[in-house]
Amino acid sequence: MPDTSAPPERILGLDPGLAILGFGVIDGLGPAAGTIAGAQVIDFGIVETQAKTPVGDRLCTLYDDLHHLIKQFQPTRVALEKLFFYRMGNTILVAQARGVILLVLAQHQLPLVEYTPAQIKQALTGHGNADKTMVQEAVAHELNLPTIPKPDDAADALAVALTAWFQR
Repeated sequence: MPDTSAPPERILGLDPGLAILGFGVIDGLGPAAGTIAGAQVIDFGIVETQAKTPVGDRLCTLYDDLHHLIKQFQPTRVALEKLFFYRMGNTILVAQARGVILLVLAQHQLPLVEYTPAQIKQALTGHGNADKTMVQEAVAHELNLPTIPKPDDAADALAVALTAWFQR
């Protein structure tokens, strides 16, 4: 008898930044797949750009590396943390990085969902004001990982991807 189960949904979670872009890739496998969240980690990490490099070159690095990540992991959906305003100088740089991210996603015609930090915290911990450690511990727990993923930007990207999986 042919297998009629749906293929896993591959979600690329992104924690945007110009200096560090966190990424996390999960496969949503459904609740009976043997993991707590019904999701499995495929990979996570960061794309880093050097502070003394001209901004245009840094944006080119993000552009090229994001194209590479999409080609390598072939996500079916992308989840992105919404911009959070805290320091104007940093906000402008993050907004420029987000512009590159949105361009690359449009070029690949990938569906995008965006979540605020409070929505991510709520989805993972049940509290919209949870601290960073609580969110990271929830990521490790939900993905059945022995430790909290490092660096923090990668853990944050996995949190964004999990939020997309929970909100499907």
